[in-house]
Amino acid sequence: MAPDADLGPGTRVWHLAQVREGARLGADCVVGRGAYVGPGVRVGARCKLQNAALVYEPAELGDGVFVGPAAVLTNDLRPRAVTPDGALKSAADWTAVGVVVRAGASIGARAVCVAPVVVGRWAMVAAGAVVTRDVADHALVAGVPARRVGWVGASGARLVAEGELWRCPDTGALHRESGDGLQVLDAPPAQVAP
Repeated sequence: MAPDADLGPGTRVWHLAQVREGARLGADCVVGRGAYVGPGVRVGARCKLQNAALVYEPAELGDGVFVGPAAVLTNDLRPRAVTPDGALKSAADWTAVGVVVRAGASIGARAVCVAPVVVGRWAMVAAGAVVTRDVADHALVAGVPARRVGWVGASGARLVAEGELWRCPDTGALHRESGDGLQVLDAPPAQVAP
């Protein structure tokens, strides 16, 4: 771990994980074995980065984000090892672009988020998906490239259609499609607001 990385209280970093310079993780996070958190990455509270997850700078993760085993959040629009004249590229030869993952969202095992994309609040990216465009709040996306295949609630359960509304089978919360995502209409008192 870099000496200037900032870990919130209760945050645990497992063996062989790297937390680089200037990275900031909130309270009660778990960074799994062999995970990588790039320089300056911002991670909210109560996040889980599973084994071998790779979170490259300048990624930003909200509170309660889950990044599954071997998932990758990229940072280079045009990756090359060398410049057009054949010289090895340096940090000055490219501009990092980041992935933003909003509060409560989940990135499945071996999924790849190709920067720059935003994964919305409480969204879920299926295992093995390749995200190449923004993901709406509460969207369930899967495939290569990832496409919306449904909606999920804060518990992660797939929402059930009730006329023009969507209900979470676990919490009972009702949702309405709004813009390109879902809006929570009524949440049971125990549900945490995003």
